Amino acid sequence: MSAMHDYYRAPDRATATWRPNELRASHRPLPDAPEFDVVETKWVDPNGSLGSLVAVIKGVPYSNDLVETVTLYPPIDGRPATEDEWLALPEDSPYREGPEIEELPVSARDTLAEVDNARLPEVAQRWTREPLSSFHEGDDVLDLVKEFVTLARRAKESGQLLYCWWISG
Repeated sequence: MSAMHDYYRAPDRATATWRPNELRASHRPLPDAPEFDVVETKWVDPNGSLGSLVAVIKGVPYSNDLVETVTLYPPIDGRPATEDEWLALPEDSPYREGPEIEELPVSARDTLAEVDNARLPEVAQRWTREPLSSFHEGDDVLDLVKEFVTLARRAKESGQLLYCWWISG
């Protein structure tokens, strides 16, 4: 079992949450679909693994508040509050099965966007050694780091935020 995480940029929350059950990286986009600029990953969750990448870039120890996301889908205001409410959910409820869509903070986008290209090999190597990284020393993660940085730069240049669509698989 693995978790898929699609990181993408969008101009607003309405676009970011468009058809939440649809993959963000589509090889055959629907005619009415927004064209998402996406980095596809497995096991790179926003708060843990991506948060540890942000910590490496900033040169600070990892902490839970480095990448504080806002959950957009499924909506927080509809989330079951009691065990009975959870048990009463239908099997196909997004609260049970996902997907989830989270908005990343501007600070995470800007940290990724502003890192110097000359540092990227060292950042990638250090990221593999972080406890919350989903990689192992020796894994080639430089291309993934470059993808995150490029996506963040395009988002910043366009005045957009970064989002993460994810689901357990």
